[in-house]
Formats: sequence, C-alpha cells, structure tokens
Amino acid sequence: MTEERAKRKLSAVLSADVKGYSRLMGQDEAGTVDRLKEYRALMTDLIQQYRGRVVDSPGDNILAEFASVVDATECSVKVQEELKERNAELPNDSRMEFRIGINLGDVIEDGERIYGDGVNIAARIESLAEAGGICISGTSYDQVKNKLNLGYKNLGEHSVKNIAEPVRVYRVLTEPEAAGKVIGEKRKAKRWIALAAAIVLILVVGGVASWFYYLRQSPKHEPASLDRMAFPLPDKPSIAVLPFDNLSEESNQEYIADGLTENIIAALSNISEMLVIARNSTFVYKDKPVKIQQVSEELGVRYVLEGSVQKSGDNLRISAQLIDATTGYHLWAKRYDRNLKDLFVLQDEITLKIISALRVKLTEGEQARLNDKSTDNLDSFMKVQEGAPYFFRFSEESNIKARQMFEEALALDPENATACTMLAWTYLMEARSGWSKSPGRSMEQTVELAQKALALNDTLDATHSLLGHIYLDKRQYEKAIAEAERAVALNPNGADAHAHLGKTLNYVGRRQEAIALLKKAIRINPIPPNWYLFMLGQSYSFTGQYGEAIAMYKTVLQRNPDDLSALIGLAAVYSASGREEKARAAAAEVLRIEPKFSLERSAEESMYKNQADTERMIDSLRRAGLK
Repeated sequence: MTEERAKRKLSAVLSADVKGYSRLMGQDEAGTVDRLKEYRALMTDLIQQYRGRVVDSPGDNILAEFASVVDATECSVKVQEELKERNAELPNDSRMEFRIGINLGDVIEDGERIYGDGVNIAARIESLAEAGGICISGTSYDQVKNKLNLGYKNLGEHSVKNIAEPVRVYRVLTEPEAAGKVIGEKRKAKRWIALAAAIVLILVVGGVASWFYYLRQSPKHEPASLDRMAFPLPDKPSIAVLPFDNLSEESNQEYIADGLTENIIAALSNISEMLVIARNSTFVYKDKPVKIQQVSEELGVRYVLEGSVQKSGDNLRISAQLIDATTGYHLWAKRYDRNLKDLFVLQDEITLKIISALRVKLTEGEQARLNDKSTDNLDSFMKVQEGAPYFFRFSEESNIKARQMFEEALALDPENATACTMLAWTYLMEARSGWSKSPGRSMEQTVELAQKALALNDTLDATHSLLGHIYLDKRQYEKAIAEAERAVALNPNGADAHAHLGKTLNYVGRRQEAIALLKKAIRINPIPPNWYLFMLGQSYSFTGQYGEAIAMYKTVLQRNPDDLSALIGLAAVYSASGREEKARAAAAEVLRIEPKFSLERSAEESMYKNQADTERMIDSLRRAGLK
C-alpha cells in the first residue's frame, strides 16, 4: 500500500500572546481571566471579518490562519488599534497588551489543526514583537510591502529555535508618517559581509577549534530586549532571585527551598549599590514554566538567579546559576553537596558569589549585615521559613497558622529576633483587620514583642517598620517617621520599608515625598500588594492628581471588587473632582459592603496629622451621599 501523504498547503499564520501575562495573573487572577476572554472574543471577531479562522487558543495565546497574508496583516493592525483604545481606559500596570507575529509558510493540515515550520516561525517571530506591536517574517513582507499603506523596520535575520535557516524579520510601523518607508533595509548586505569576514578571521586565526569553542559559549537563553522592559534598567546591577525549585521527594520540604530564596533576597537587599526585586514579585513565578527573558522584561532587571534544592535525609544538593538576561549567557553556575546544618554557610556563599560576579562593592555596614543572623538554631530558622508563607496570605486563618509557627520558632530559640518580629506582626495584623476580640490587647502584645525584638537585634528593617506602625497608630508622628526612615536606611531595597515610610509621610501631609517613595516601592516590588496602590491613590488625591488617584483605586478594585478602603477613596476622589454621579455610585458600593458606615466614626479613626485633611476627606464623602 502507498503511505498516505500529509496534506500540506501555504498559509498565512498569525500567532499572538499577552506580554507580561504572569505578572497580570499575579496581580489579579480573576480580572485577568475576564479581560482575556473579552479581548479574545474581540480578536476572534476581527479575524473572522478578515476571512481568517482561529485554529487554537491555549492559555494567553491565539493562533489563526488566513489564506492571504495581506488579510492577516490588516487584521493585526486593526486588532492592535482596538486593543489600544480599550487599554487606554485602564491603569498602566493593568493593561493587557498582545504581541503579534505573522509568517507566510508551508503548514501541515490535520483536521482543524495546522502544524509545521510555518506555525513555529510565526510563534518565534511573535516573541520579537513589542507589547502592542506586530512583527512579520521576510516571506510575509515580500507579499505585503507594496500592497498596504504601512511602514516597516528591518530587524535583520534571527536564528529561530528548531529552524535551520535564519529568518528575516520586519516590524510593522502603523504611524501615518511611516507609510511607504522601510527603515534599515540597506544594512542587510553589510551585515553579511561583516559576518563572512568574521568567519574567515576565526578560521584563519583560531582554526576549527576556536569555532567549536564559540559554539559551546553560545547563549543558553533567549536574550531579553531592552525595548520590551517594563521598567528602564537602573544604572546599577539589578537582579531577580526566582524561587528555588524543590526537587525533594517530600513536598512538605518546600519551605527549605523558599527559605533559601528569601534569605538570599534579604541579604542582597541590604546592598545599596544593587536593585533587588522583592520576594512578593518573584514568587509570582513559583512553579510556573517561565523564561529568563520573560522574567527580565516583566520585572525590569538585567540579572536572574535560578536554582533548585534537593533534600535527602540530612543532605542537601543545591544548584544555582546566575544569568545575564540581556545576553542569555551564564555568569556562573555551580552545584553544592552539603549537609543540612551547613545551610547558613551555603546561602552566604551563594550571596557572596553573586556580589562578586556583579562586581559590587560593599560598605562596612553592609558587610556586617550580610554576616548578621537572627539565630544560629537551624530548627528555629526553619520554623520561621515555614510560617512566613502563611503570614503573607493575609487571611485570619493563615495568620493564626503563621503565629503558631513563629511561637514554635521562639520556643526553639527565645533570642530569634526575626521570629519575635514576625510574631508581633501577626498581632498587629489581627488588630488592624478586625480579627481580634480585643484589639487593644492585641496592640499591647504587638508593642511588647516589638520591644523585645529590638532588644535582641536592632538591625532588622522589619522591626523598625513595625515600630513605625505602632507610633503612627498612637499619632506620635515624628517617632513614626524616624523608625520608618531607619528601616529604609537598613534595607535600601526594602519595598515594604519604602512603602511604610511613604504611608507615614502621606498621613503627616508630605505627599510629594510619599509619592516618590511609593513609586520606588513599586519599582522594587513590581507586582505590589493592594495597600501600596491604595496609599499612592490617597497621596495623588490630596495633591489634586485625580486621574492618577482613580487609576490606583480602580486597580485595587479590579483585584478585589469588595475592597472597602478603595471604594471609600474612590467615592472621595470622584466627589472632589466634581464627578457627582460616579461619586454616588461608589458611595452606594460602600454601603453595600458596610451598611453601618459612619462619617463620625471615620473622623474619629482618621490618622491624618492635619485636621484640615480629615475635614477635607469627610466633606468629600458627605457630598458623595455618605453620612
């Protein structure tokens, strides 16, 4: 019998995915899924209008097929125009922007699906596009260059994974002034000449051995693009430490890997000559198959550390590698086989390796803090690491669980200052969140534990931030500022420390300073907790930046539609900016969640230093319809 041949055809393939999808899911999972459904429906409709069909749509990706590459390109331009209009109504960090890649190539048809290099090239080209942008292959460009009123930028030839020959890539320019222009087209011949000369030189000078050495040193990761960075790279080394993978057979040993990750982050955060991304943002990628390139671009860092931990009995095998994401090269990689009791030494060794590789100079104070430990008791240390994830879930049940583990850590080592501080935070959280039957007693326990922690170790920024909160609660503003400033001085990369200081300065009326600090906190922690955004919204509101304030409150509400503080803030800012109808709608939402809301009680609980600020807020809420 004759073997049945695969059915092949020439198709224009469109591949699209969301830039920063993991970050968006980390910020607001439910809202991101809803917006993805909305945008996908819009794109599907437009694809059909331009005589195409959606072939597949896994996760945040859309794969579509067209008979004409002209139709595919026109459709892509229309899609980006429509999405840009919808995104304009959203805060910058909540916008869902797609990258689109188009290729004209041979595909294998299997029922409703298509496969082959024609599809693979479209997907690879898509990754070269900017957020909200379109890239097309050379075969596509050859067909559309004289048929559409668009411009193009020649991005040169790119080696594409699993494709033998380099692929020409062009960026589509949709600006009216770019129509008919092709930027960079003349560079092609020069690049080939330069490449040929380089190859000849390698062969003549170094021979074949040098060529093989070059191949061995080629990047193991796709380089990140500076143009696609969510934040500009700072003028000092910037790093994200990804959660170490737990390769142990027992899943309940995961806190060892998490603890190692968090302690490396904490140690590096002490260094003023580095930008270190906060654990809240890097742990968004935990247990997710992400690329180094993606992490670099979404968090705005040049370097990424990744690794794994495998525990067997009392033995540890830890692997770590530091990668320059802008080149794709490893700066160093090493495997450590140690005993569990050597964990402290090992994390110090990895930290110092990073510092050395990035050529960072330490001050005497920073060197001292690197070697400073809250406890030498490994079991006590492990209990804190085990309890920390529960605390950061910010729920009543998880707060109780975290407290239990911090208490166990203190029982193992009564002088563990970190355990003492974290235990104090659980009481503060209980008092502030309405979970305590006696908020006054919870605050007393917070104060007692904070003072004990300070006596044990006065160099922990978390302890000073805690004291700042206590003083702010007592309306002792100068002491609150002093403690918050001390926390920032101790931890130059402490996102929470910067945000706590910004919060304090907002309440004392120094709002421009507060805005700068809160923005810096978000740069260090690009996927911030809601309270950062809420405090930034308050600061914007009091400085008359109503649009920015509204955007902050809306972002909080996209994550949690029932966030009472954000709804109160939104009602006040709408009222202050003269949007009476929207102010009353927000006020109605406040009463839906808290029917007993009282302006009198709000005035009594106000933390503003200046009475005029309290009166301004209460007046705005009264005009919104609250009583």
